Amino acid sequence: MKNSTRLIVGVSGASGALLARRALEALAAAGVETHLVVSKSAEMTIAYELGEKARDFAQLAARSYAASDVGAPISSGSFKTAGMLVVPCSVRTMSEIATGVTSSLLSRAADVTLKERRPLVLMVRESPLHLGHLRTLTALAEMGAIIAPPVPAFYAEPQSVDDVARQSVGRALDLFGLDCGFTRRWGEDLEKGRRP
Repeated sequence: MKNSTRLIVGVSGASGALLARRALEALAAAGVETHLVVSKSAEMTIAYELGEKARDFAQLAARSYAASDVGAPISSGSFKTAGMLVVPCSVRTMSEIATGVTSSLLSRAADVTLKERRPLVLMVRESPLHLGHLRTLTALAEMGAIIAPPVPAFYAEPQSVDDVARQSVGRALDLFGLDCGFTRRWGEDLEKGRRP
């Protein structure tokens, strides 16, 4: 197994379950082996926003783990991966990761990703941010995490919420060197008038 073909995907309880769904779909289409962990709060958000049960959502991944399974392979640095994407990332999850308080498999896997110096991309979903949030984000960036909020790219002329989600996910996956075909690129696709 090559490191570049295995990625951990964490889904926390912040709004934005569609982002996680699109990320898992894109990674599966690209042949990436995904290892999924969904927080208890995310299970509720998935049901509310997508009308799905967590077990149905988990079928999008190559392998999934319960948030309480702190002995899962992804909790160890010896389990080689290309990194971890947390999509969406709640304030609670980012705070646990920043402090090293790993109360679940999601935050433990993120902590391991940082300690092993692998890319950790956090699609933080919160606004507005107070000073405590900003300090936490700064601490995470200093530790090596990449903060990548799902911000609309208006230059891509999104026509739907799904367009915004796909562009945001595409940009996040770019950070792992993965081009899923979702991203309208300035000076490339836009110049030629193409839509992804």
